[in-house]
Amino acid sequence: MIVITGAVGFIGSCLVRDLNEKGYRQLVLVDEFDTPQKNKNLVGKQYVMQIHRDHLMVWLETYATKVECIFHLGARTDTTEKSTAIFDRLNLHYSQAIWTYCTQYQIPLIYASSAATYGLGELGYDDRHDLIPHLKPLNPYGVSKNDFDIWALQQHQQPPFWVGLKFFNVYGPNEYHKGRMASVVFHAMKQIKATGAMKLFRSHRLDVADGHQSRDFVYVKDVISVIYYFYQHRQQVESGLYNLGTGQARTFVALVEATFQAMNRTPNIGS
Repeated sequence: MIVITGAVGFIGSCLVRDLNEKGYRQLVLVDEFDTPQKNKNLVGKQYVMQIHRDHLMVWLETYATKVECIFHLGARTDTTEKSTAIFDRLNLHYSQAIWTYCTQYQIPLIYASSAATYGLGELGYDDRHDLIPHLKPLNPYGVSKNDFDIWALQQHQQPPFWVGLKFFNVYGPNEYHKGRMASVVFHAMKQIKATGAMKLFRSHRLDVADGHQSRDFVYVKDVISVIYYFYQHRQQVESGLYNLGTGQARTFVALVEATFQAMNRTPNIGS
């Protein structure tokens, strides 16, 4: 069996679909399952059971020996949330518990870190392990992700294979439930359909024009391909932390222009 946490979410549900298409059916989906709109992401998916997030550890006590791999994609991702206690519980301590089971039962672990750990990028965006303790995330979400990365690197007892993937700005299908945390592409499509235009945030830097702020935007299906690559090549790849993006920053203007083009609309961009 393969366990996927955050299975109803954006990236998790895309992973479920990809694994189904590759013939995997023995999937155990872990999430809260309490949001009807979000649960639409599982329509048509094939799996053996759903487990509420809070019950996973009890389930592992009985069935861990039957688990082939854990994809830990579940997390509290709201960057505007200020409660460190929430992030400590859901992103740090929960991940530590999963790590402990994976170590005890020798289960490969692939988990979601985040490029939010890099903060303003003062130290660059190199995923070298010696830089991780010195990063300065800008919010409790980024701090919680970096805290777990630091903790993982300090552990002498580890799963037989593990990787933490620092997702950059992921976009694609199944993110409609994320509200304000959805990608720029999602919001652009929504605004363009409604108004025929897209309004971007103004730049707060004098040396960067409005709309020319840049990020590394990566399509979710490319992210899933990398996740699956690590799963398939776990005996040949070194455990550790890896960036998962395109490696090239693009401006918001360029991204929105591409969205207009994909929708066969004439660009109409304001700020």
